[in-house]
Amino acid sequence: MPLRVLLVEDEPANARNLEFMLHEADPSITIMDVLPGVEDTIAWFRKQPDGCDLVFMDIRLNDGLSFEVFDKVKVEQPVIFVTAYDNYALQAFKANGIDYILKPYDETEIRAALAKYNRLQGAGPVKADMGQLDALLKMMQQGATYYKQSFLVHFREKLLPLETARIAWFYTANEIVYACTSDKKQYAIEFTLEQLQTQLDPAQFFRANRQFIIQRSAIKEIELYFNGRLYLKLTPEPAEKVLISKARVPEFKTWMNY
Repeated sequence: MPLRVLLVEDEPANARNLEFMLHEADPSITIMDVLPGVEDTIAWFRKQPDGCDLVFMDIRLNDGLSFEVFDKVKVEQPVIFVTAYDNYALQAFKANGIDYILKPYDETEIRAALAKYNRLQGAGPVKADMGQLDALLKMMQQGATYYKQSFLVHFREKLLPLETARIAWFYTANEIVYACTSDKKQYAIEFTLEQLQTQLDPAQFFRANRQFIIQRSAIKEIELYFNGRLYLKLTPEPAEKVLISKARVPEFKTWMNY
């Protein structure tokens, strides 16, 4: 029987890329659904607990950590986590039938994860170790916070990994968010600035105003502007001025002095 796969991924570009790679690795795979969040996944498993054979699941979703799904519903299927997190915390799952793929991933990693699933299936039913899953959830909640290391962006009919460290600033115009790199290239990003604020390292990125999120290293100079505002001169220079309102100047200064 064809392998039935459920994808839990809140980034549309990542979901499309993963689906494509899965079909490249095994054309017989059937994608049962693509779910963007914790609540959607809980509802899906409540309606059809046996609706898939394998789950590819991102860890940090738009409405919380995917581990919360396991608190609300019983998931019998093995899970392969797709994540931007460092592997030290996830290493515990290597021996328990749960694999992980670090973003940005490639077809080789997808094939290896599927091969591991098939190998473990041959040894009997594969299930998640819920004790270790709970331990990892507590570790992530109490320990270090992880932020996006890269974005998948469209460029000339391709999907390219764009490292977050290369992005000088994010800008929104006509309901589209763009990322501008330090070498002046711009790419459309499938997130709002509000979503990006929760995904970017606050030590490196600051929400300057309604239109801009800036990276610390992009700030070349800061000028005093009228009405108590600040004018940020960035590299590369955006098409319009980036201003910090008088009310947010103290917060910005604290951030710059961090």
